[in-house]
Amino acid sequence: MNRLHVATRKGLFTLDRSHGIWEISKLDFLAIPVTQVLQDTRDDTLYAAVKHEHFGSKMHRSDDHGQTWQEIATPEYPPKPEGYVEKRPMEGEPYEWKLKLLWSLETGGPSEPGLIWCGTLPGGLFVSRNRGDSWELVRSLWDMPERGEWFGGGADYPGIHSICIDPRDSRHVTVGVSCGGAWATYNGGDTWVCRGQGMRADFMPPDMAYYPNVQDPHRMAQCESAPDTMYIQHHNGIFKTTNAGEKWEEITDVSPSVFGFPVVVHPGDPDTAWFVPAQKDEYRIPVDGKVVVTRTRDGGRSFQTLTNGLPQNHAYDLVFRHAMDITPDGNTLAFGSTTGSLWVSEDQGDSWTTISSNLPPVYQVRFAH
Repeated sequence: MNRLHVATRKGLFTLDRSHGIWEISKLDFLAIPVTQVLQDTRDDTLYAAVKHEHFGSKMHRSDDHGQTWQEIATPEYPPKPEGYVEKRPMEGEPYEWKLKLLWSLETGGPSEPGLIWCGTLPGGLFVSRNRGDSWELVRSLWDMPERGEWFGGGADYPGIHSICIDPRDSRHVTVGVSCGGAWATYNGGDTWVCRGQGMRADFMPPDMAYYPNVQDPHRMAQCESAPDTMYIQHHNGIFKTTNAGEKWEEITDVSPSVFGFPVVVHPGDPDTAWFVPAQKDEYRIPVDGKVVVTRTRDGGRSFQTLTNGLPQNHAYDLVFRHAMDITPDGNTLAFGSTTGSLWVSEDQGDSWTTISSNLPPVYQVRFAH
């Protein structure tokens, strides 16, 4: 892949690789936070979600590879039913039925042209069937009684940050919710089943630590060639499933930390995955001030700590959950940090090159396909 999109707090940067060198070639939405970018490989449409300080979240679409953009519809919550009162589980205050953040964007399957999924804070899943010209709230998930138990992790509201589409069956969709575990549909969103069994939340009382509906996955990633295998970087560790989420197994022996936010899986090898560890809770910095990437090649039984080319002294870069990506061939990775650093590896993480140290805080990186 020779193009990389980087969504940041101050705009959307496009980087192109020429003669082995990555350089910024374009900047869109200058000074505006871009929370998500998505390329639809079915028709090459590019989507960007932005969050204006005064105007709130907006959606944009480009039909010419980002040369020009047009504003399109933004997911919108319906009004609350008259007399309806919904309480936050922790604080006891009512939730607002109002869009707070566009937090995830994914395309539907090859047989669903124009279909886009969007996850939001406060915990709503939306779908568009016309390339973002209109959106509908997936009421089957929103109206579940169990959703009333969801609560915010780092944010004040629960949010849907991961959307995994089964490449064998686009009606099978699994979403990751912070804090609400994982939920799957096998019929395109008509009904949902909880898929948080086996996750552990040590921030809950001991008798509720394994309760699946209050788990805090930070990011969920699916193997393209073996979609029953998924990994979750959770607030309390790393979890893996080989049966599409029916049961998750905890991975505990990882140095320097099992805490972190991003995870990517090799598209062609379900045993290979990468993570960026950090020190948890109030610190949210790399352990010992060293930026490292951990990699497993045997399904989580063992890990390597990758440091070549990464700062190992007084580095305080946190990597958000969407700020790491991998190319379809599984060879090139990129990740960006809250301090505006961007690194690329073209040898599966064995060595890293610093592309920039001066970007705004990075929210997401995504290779163009």
